[in-house]
This record gives sequence, C-alpha cells and structure tokens, in this order.
Amino acid sequence: MKAVILNVSAWMLLPFMDGLAKFLSQDIHFLQVVWGRYFFMAFFSILITSIFFKRHLGFPKGIQIQILRSFFLFFSTVFFFYAISVISLAEALTLAFISPIIATILSFFILKENVGPRRWIAVIAGFIGVLFVIRPGFNEINLATFAAVGAGVCYAFYVISTRKLSSIDSPLMTLIFTGLTGALVISLLVPFFWTWLSLTQWLLLISLAAIGTLAHFLLILSLTLAEASKLAPLSYSEIIMNVIIGYYFFGDFPNQWIWIGLVIIVASGVYISLREAKK
Repeated sequence: MKAVILNVSAWMLLPFMDGLAKFLSQDIHFLQVVWGRYFFMAFFSILITSIFFKRHLGFPKGIQIQILRSFFLFFSTVFFFYAISVISLAEALTLAFISPIIATILSFFILKENVGPRRWIAVIAGFIGVLFVIRPGFNEINLATFAAVGAGVCYAFYVISTRKLSSIDSPLMTLIFTGLTGALVISLLVPFFWTWLSLTQWLLLISLAAIGTLAHFLLILSLTLAEASKLAPLSYSEIIMNVIIGYYFFGDFPNQWIWIGLVIIVASGVYISLREAKK
C-alpha cells in the first residue's frame, strides 16, 4: 500500500511541473525551460544524495547504457516541453502515453521477449487510439503533435534501456547521472536561445525542477517496495491532475476525440502492463 501511495503521489506531482513548463514557455524559449529542469534537477539530486544517501555516490558501472538511457530521457523531455508549449497538456500527454505500446514492440525486436497475440492486439488498439487524437485529414497536424508522439517513442527507448541496465547501478546514482547528462547537453545549446530571466521566472524554474526531482525520488522509493510491472498502470493517474491544471490555468479541456483516444490508449497500456506483471 505504501508503494502505491508513493507512486500515485509522484504522478500527481508531475503535472504541476508540466504546467509550470507550459506557463514559462509562453514568455521564454522552451529550451531555457528544459535547461532549468535539468540543471536544477542535477543540483537537487546531488544535494539530497550527498546528505541522506552518501553510499550511493560513485561512478556508474553500466556507463554506455547509462549514457543512452540519459539521452533518450533528455530527448523525450525536449519533445514534450516543446509540445506543451504549443498544444494542450492533455493532448500532449495522451499522445505521449503511446510509450508502453512502443516499448512492447521494442521489447520484441531488441530484448527478444515473447509477445503474445493479445498484447499485439493491444498494440494495434493503442495506435487506433492515437489516430482518434490526431484525426489525420480532419484535424490540423502540426510539429507539436509529432513532438508529443516523439516524446512517447523516446520514453519507450528509455524504458527499454532501463530494463537493459538491470539494476547494475543505484537508482539514485542513475538519477544524478541522468540530470548531469541532460544539464551538460542543454547547457551547450541554450546560450543560442537565452533571454534574460526575471526573479519570478528563476523561482518558477527552480520550483519546476524541485517538483520534478521530488516526483522522481518518490517513484524510486515506490519501486524499492513493489515491482515496476505492478505499479506501471498507476502512471495513467497523471492524466487526472493534468486535465485539471490544463483547464484551470490555461482554459484547455479535452474534446470528445481526445477522450476517446485517451480511453483506448490507456486501456491498451494498462492491459499490456497487466500482462507483463502476470508473466
């Protein structure tokens, strides 16, 4: 029960980070928002680990997989933050929810896992759900739409590389390495898009990173108490707070097509997660 509470708490916090990212992206370049998310994430991760979990500090053992994993999460963040700077939080998150479906395909081709016919049906159903959201030919498809899907694809690669890592390194060390890698890469790019920030914008950037770091820390704690496959369906609870924040602060409420697509995608993802947990 404790694992469930920690996991759901993390997913309830993450939409606040996304909401702050969307708000800040209205006035500054979204890459500055990505920079703040990674730079301060690395700072908070190192600070928390140094104070409470010193034994987890060290150099990663699975360095090659760690680098790949960090880049996949970094690109997922870039794509998603760009998407929410243009389209609604709910639409972007719904399209990004394609990640478990893509992860199933990748697990078949990369990890050589056995994927039964029922899971393949769930994968096809998930893609149908995506078509309901995008509605090609009926709805204007822009770069942000593809970016949201790209965020889900990159996150799927991140999940697969995490499985490949197989707990070689401490989760906290992995969190630090992920933050440092993203901070280093984005620090090379962001000077070309940098604009001067007000005190309020600095505080919001720091808050954004603090919320994201706390959420990931809660996820790590939950995963030490229960298996990842059993907690995976809980990630969809994120959409509840996402819709509330999108509507209350930005006046965005999902239309009927997004709701239909969301139900299909979530049902497919939950079914895939439950089948993996059963196996």
